[in-house]
Amino acid sequence: MALRRLFLGKARLGRGLLALGPPRPASSRAGAAQAEKEAEAAALKWGLLLIPTAAFGLGTWQIQRRKRKLRMIADLQSRVLMDPVPLPTDPLELRDLEYRPVTVRGHFDHSKELFLLPRSLVDPGKEARDAGRILSSPESGANVLTPFHCTDLGITILVNRGFVSKKKLNPETRMKGQVEGELELTGVVRLSESRQPFVPENDTERNRWHYRDLEAMARATGAEPICIDADHKSTVPGGPIGGQTRVTLRNEHLQYILTWYGLCAATSFLWYKKFIQKVPR
Repeated sequence: MALRRLFLGKARLGRGLLALGPPRPASSRAGAAQAEKEAEAAALKWGLLLIPTAAFGLGTWQIQRRKRKLRMIADLQSRVLMDPVPLPTDPLELRDLEYRPVTVRGHFDHSKELFLLPRSLVDPGKEARDAGRILSSPESGANVLTPFHCTDLGITILVNRGFVSKKKLNPETRMKGQVEGELELTGVVRLSESRQPFVPENDTERNRWHYRDLEAMARATGAEPICIDADHKSTVPGGPIGGQTRVTLRNEHLQYILTWYGLCAATSFLWYKKFIQKVPR
């Protein structure tokens, strides 16, 4: 009985060894490891190539965005030169009329002036004369926004009358410029703007506004959230200097183009040095 069990055990062991097969030679195992290593190296090589490829694609995309932005700026600049039209009061219509000249008739309420600051004087003539100078000292002050009751429309809007220096912030220092009575104004439509990075929050309590939040300005003055920048012809002696509209849009696409193409060039060079160029041994 014992001999039979021993015989059966040896038979099972033999079948197990046959199933396992002969031991693999060391050279075969080394070849498999080498193949796996080469596959990983190829995956790394082509995976890293995605970095300069993606950077090149983003740089090209920024070129297209810059072209569109320049077209938009040119379109806005052409709007300023159009003939003025009566001011519409429909918010949907106003949304498509930024920088478009409009005309209004009515009178100012100087008791509710708002100050948008700090601002420098927009003077194209002076800027052209100072263009070649290394140093320039633009005058600092504020833009004065004043409620204007439109008698023909029956609403009150906000009018950016223009620039005053710091010494003229107090209305009592420019009483001759506080025009009274009904008059007709021409200005360009301006929309509300959001706060940009590093721009302080508006201080409604101290009447210090750093960006054009028309909803908040309307609540502070009782006007509608409609604003126009009065043109330069609105300027009166001793009053704010009109025509303080700088027609521009944020356009930083050129530096993005240089950044992405620079990253593409740098990573392409590193990829070439590592995977293509033969390093002498």
